[in-house]
Amino acid sequence: MSRAVLSLGSNLGDRLEHLRLAVRGLREVLLTTSSVYETAPWGVTDQPDFLNAVLLVESAADDEWDWLRRAQHLEREAERRRERRWGPRTLDVDVVTVDEVHSRDPELLLPHPGTPERATVLIPWLEIEPEATLPGHGAVSELLAVLPETETAGVRLRPDLALR
Repeated sequence: MSRAVLSLGSNLGDRLEHLRLAVRGLREVLLTTSSVYETAPWGVTDQPDFLNAVLLVESAADDEWDWLRRAQHLEREAERRRERRWGPRTLDVDVVTVDEVHSRDPELLLPHPGTPERATVLIPWLEIEPEATLPGHGAVSELLAVLPETETAGVRLRPDLALR
């Protein structure tokens, strides 16, 4: 049995539909979904805003590598092209954590690098799991509390959009 936290993002094409594609593709293992949030791009800033969400998933059959393969499969379904690092994308599915697994394999770094500094992940994750902890880093609420307001203010709830 494994439980994973997945982060979704899209800023090309029908952004909401791309997120919904991921939700549909994971429906048999889906525990819950966050609300949809809109955020400014991170890293490469000359691109459209993102829609983001976080999912909690669980499976008796999947390990961390299976979650990675599922994520990559969903990105291919959305016709994601990897043309430049942190560039625009139809769908980004990041494996944030899988149980207490730590991995330094370059293909699957766990917990996902940068998570402690990314309000785009921490805010939706806290919404659906208020007691969440990021392995090796501590309580997600404490990680979020120390982020600069400039980082958190850019994460805007979109109550007009639903994943299901």
